[in-house]
Formats: sequence, C-alpha cells, structure tokens
Amino acid sequence: MKALKFFILIFSFVVGTTSVAVEPDEETVKLIKDLGLSESAQPVRQEPFWQKPRRIVVLLDERRKQSRPDAISWLKEVAGDAEIVVATSGQDVVDNLDFLEDADVLLGMCTHASLKAGKNLRYILNYTAGVDRCISSPLALQRKLLVTNMKRIYGPGIAEHTIAMMYSLTRKLHVWQERQLEKTWNRHAVKHTDMWEVQGRTMLVVGLGGIGTEIARRASALGMKVMATRNSSRKGPAFVSYVGLTDELLKLAAQADVVVNATPLTAKTRGLFNKAFFSKMKKDAYFINIGRGKSVVTDDLIEALQSGHLGGAALDVMDPEPLPQNHPLWTTPNVILTPHISSGSDAKMNRFWLLVRENLRRYVNGEKMLNVVDLKKGY
Repeated sequence: MKALKFFILIFSFVVGTTSVAVEPDEETVKLIKDLGLSESAQPVRQEPFWQKPRRIVVLLDERRKQSRPDAISWLKEVAGDAEIVVATSGQDVVDNLDFLEDADVLLGMCTHASLKAGKNLRYILNYTAGVDRCISSPLALQRKLLVTNMKRIYGPGIAEHTIAMMYSLTRKLHVWQERQLEKTWNRHAVKHTDMWEVQGRTMLVVGLGGIGTEIARRASALGMKVMATRNSSRKGPAFVSYVGLTDELLKLAAQADVVVNATPLTAKTRGLFNKAFFSKMKKDAYFINIGRGKSVVTDDLIEALQSGHLGGAALDVMDPEPLPQNHPLWTTPNVILTPHISSGSDAKMNRFWLLVRENLRRYVNGEKMLNVVDLKKGY
C-alpha cells in the first residue's frame, strides 16, 4: 500500500457464513418511527447496480470507536458473507484511500477522494447529514451509486441548540455573561424591555427538512407562531402554520421575529442570505444559522448587524471555517458563535449507530433503504 497522507490503520475481518438479521430490533423500529425516517420507493435489490457486498470498508475514528466499542462485531452480525475492512484515523476525510479500490460499500464519508479511490463502490453510507462534499464531485452523478445520509439523526440535538441560541439572544444572556466575567453587578446593562418573551413571536424556519421540522416542533411548543419554506411542496406538520415555497422567502422573512437557516448547501442555497434578504427582515429581528456557512454572505450579515438593522445573530456554522482570529465576526456586537458543534449530544451516537447498522442490514438483504440522497438535488 502506498504511504497515506494521514495515519491510518487497516484491519480486515473475513466474516464467513453469517446469519443475517431478518428484521430490525425494537429500538431501531422505534427510532425510525420517532424520527419519521423515510424509506426508498423500491427495494435496493431492484436497482441494476445492486449485488450482495463482498468488501465493506468502515471508517472508524477514535470518537466513534469510543461511542460504540463493539461496533465492528455488532456490524458483522448483519454483514452476511462480506469482508469487513476497518480504517482508523483521526480525521473523517482521508486522501489517497487505496484500500477502497476493491470495496463495494463504504461506511464513512462520500467525498471526491473516496469516489476516486473506490471505483467499484456501489453504496456509501455518509456519516453526516450534509452531502455537499459528495455532490461537489463530478463522479457522484457519473456513477450508478447509492448514497444515504444521517438526515434527522442529528435533528434533536441541533434543534435544542437552536432554541438555546434563540433564548441567549432574546434574554440577552450573552450580555449578562460578559458582566459576570467582569464581576460587575449591573442590572441595567440591558433594557428590560429589550428582553423578549418568545410566546406569540413568529419564527421562520428556512428549510423544513428533518432538522427544520425538529426546530419548528420545539418553537411551536413554546407558543411561537411557526412559518417555514421548503423547496418542493407546501406540505408540513400541523404545528407549522404556513409552508411557503422558495420564491416566498423574502415575503415571509419580513414577517418573522426569528429566522433560522436549516437548509443544505446546494447551488440554490449558496449565498441565499445576502444583503437583499437581511434588508427585508424586521428591524431588531434575530438570525440563526445551523445550516451551512456558505449559505450566508458573511459581509452582508456583518453590515446588517453593525448598522443596527438586525438585533443579533447566532451562528453555529460560518464562512470561513474555522473562523480566523482576526475575523470581524468575533467582535461584531450581539453575535453568538459556536464552532459547528450543534449536533453534539449525549444521545446522538446511539442514534447514529442504530441507523448505520440498520441501513447496512437492509443493503445486504436488498431491502428498501432509509435516508436515500437525491444526488441531483443535493439532499
């Protein structure tokens, strides 16, 4: 094997004849129901590219290994007769993946590097919900390839992070935190009338997908009126009062007290939140981004904040990432920043592994798959 750019250890396990679980366990069934995970229209065995896998590569970094020490033996139970190859690395994305050359299945990341190295790949289970690094490769659409993602799996944690960010802005917690660090008792650091009660306020969720739906559910439970936009239809849950199409975005933005970006990064969403958008938002409204950094024109957001038009912004994703130390976002007033960690939670990795195992089980058996990505749409 050629020298790799990052340190990698390869372990190979020949599974041998193994009894494959016919049905998912009760915990997995509950996960699918609770999160509303969608199945493909037809079993994967009906796709011309499908065949029982012979070689499965599993990317297992230290963090994932710690979250499920028995992951490989657990996956073996549903892998049929396939050989399992484990690649360990400190990074999610590794260049020069020579060991993918003969693999049918990759449990890891769909990137240009993995597509280029894995010329025989038929299925990639993408470890993240976003697939922008996958669709940016011309190879993604050239191949007859199945890609599934982690849609909805990270939704609960991200939704709670979003609500926490909203409350930090509306209750001015960031200002009070600054006074605490200064050891200053100042009850008038913020006008009390500037601290909102969110009940009766309006939230606009841009991108009513799995994560957006979880955000909308929580905002509605707090007594907020929730509107949303989505790309393809006006369908939405009962707790969303209005679902608009993408061409209604500016009109709806003008009605919202809080706007949340929960869109994937596609050609249509890149730079979507720009000067024209921010100028339509209510004066003193709040903008929260947990989607993708490149959906926002950062200079336009800073201008809207510095001019006093927006009341504040909370960003878990930004452009660029990581944010340079001299970037003006660090010091722009009324900005809350977290370093792309909103999905983190004590429950996330259990959901992650349940879906990994279940989709592998379904693929090996040729069944309907969960969370299939439309590579043309980018989500």
